[in-house]
Amino acid sequence: MGTEMVMVDEIPFPPQITTAKPLCLLGYGITDIEIHFLQIKFTAIGVYLEPEIVGHLQPWKGKSGKELAENDDFFEALISAPGEKFLRIVVIKEIKGSQYGVQLESAVRDRLAADDKYEEEEEEALEKVVEFFQSKYFKKDSIITFHFPATSCTAEIVFATEGKEESKITVENANVVEMIKKWYLGGTRGVSPTTISALANTLATELSK
Repeated sequence: MGTEMVMVDEIPFPPQITTAKPLCLLGYGITDIEIHFLQIKFTAIGVYLEPEIVGHLQPWKGKSGKELAENDDFFEALISAPGEKFLRIVVIKEIKGSQYGVQLESAVRDRLAADDKYEEEEEEALEKVVEFFQSKYFKKDSIITFHFPATSCTAEIVFATEGKEESKITVENANVVEMIKKWYLGGTRGVSPTTISALANTLATELSK
């Protein structure tokens, strides 16, 4: 791995980060919407995974990146594969944290409800995450990270913005954690098609080795 920064829409992402162990930037992209033919970009996303994850994805060896990007079973396997996962999200267009919180809440809640997993505990855990973002202001270049450790079904969310101390929250409800992963890594239903496509292409290449 080089040490050169990877530019994602003019935003630098380190090619590697170290949490419990070194993780590599295996996919990146943006979230955006089109309004009246204008593309509005909201965030840049980097997905960091253990290189060893490829060992858990062998059944998909020989598939093209395009095939993998369209295969939700592949992304299910990626999400449930053992190992650390880390998402680094950088704000491109400033918004209120509460707007991001609401997006996260509805995406996670809909997925939980579809799987019949939306009970009181999940509702409470999700409310805490929404409250965490409520008071934040996502200035351009603010950073949100989601760290999913290998050893537990938790997520540590950290928010950092210029001139303020970083703040963090740990999500301990396994069902909510799983759906946050699916929001970003959930194949054709993921929030960022560009990220899913990049991840699929990288992993297809790694699997063909």
